Amino acid sequence: MADEPTEHTDEEQVEPTEPTAEEPTAAEDTPTEAVEDTSEQPAAVEEPVAEEPAAVEEPVAEESPAEEPVSEEPVAEESAAEEAVSEDGGDSESEDEEPAPRVKPAVPGAHLEVDIVPEGVDPLAPERSDDPYAIEEYEEPQVEEEADSGQLSEPISTATIDLAAGARYKATGKRKTAIARVILRPGSGAYLVNGRALDEHFPRVTLQRNIRQPLETVGYQERMDVVARLHGGGISAQAGALRHGISRALLEADPNLRGELKRRGFLTRDSRAKERKKAGLKKARKRPQFSKR
Repeated sequence: MADEPTEHTDEEQVEPTEPTAEEPTAAEDTPTEAVEDTSEQPAAVEEPVAEEPAAVEEPVAEESPAEEPVSEEPVAEESAAEEAVSEDGGDSESEDEEPAPRVKPAVPGAHLEVDIVPEGVDPLAPERSDDPYAIEEYEEPQVEEEADSGQLSEPISTATIDLAAGARYKATGKRKTAIARVILRPGSGAYLVNGRALDEHFPRVTLQRNIRQPLETVGYQERMDVVARLHGGGISAQAGALRHGISRALLEADPNLRGELKRRGFLTRDSRAKERKKAGLKKARKRPQFSKR
């Protein structure tokens, strides 16, 4: 056991001696190589001196191959420099483009014009240069309405009714539950309703005006008398039924008046009536108050 450590120590001592022997060899090689290089330099220098005429002629023939690589080298360097510049420019452009503001996407149909027809404007009317949304456009329909109302208020000049002494024109008018049986005859424009005057049976002025409208429209309000029998309904319903009966009697007197009377609404039977009461409700639509408990 005592001998083993001694052997290790001997080996450890021998190992460092080897590199020490090799180091001077490397050092010795370097001076020899330097001597060889120096010996070769004078030989290279002496060769062109001995062969000057041949050396002068040879470069003339060999200038072109020698110059070609020289000319190619700057071109390659220039192309490489341009590529580098382009890359730098591309990088700079990409850097400049990155912070560009975000473009808002186009809204589909934004180029279309708003097509809104104002109230009272006819969309099928011929186009005009004026602005259709101007305030003046709203005044024109009012003028037309006034003209229409003026035309409706004017008497019908084409009415031709036979006013013979024994002429009688009978018709029946209805409104709600009221029924009016009317007789038109030549006279001075008097109204006899259920044996009473018009003012006595219909005290309201508006109802009297509505009843006189058919004869005033035709223009015979002072040349014909009205005799009527009314039953059913109330005052307003009887007035509507009487007006409807007078209009129908005028149509019997002159059938050519149908267009004008119908345009004014005298021949239309007003079908509006009181709606029936429903079960569980106080009236047709009225409901009892809701109670949660």
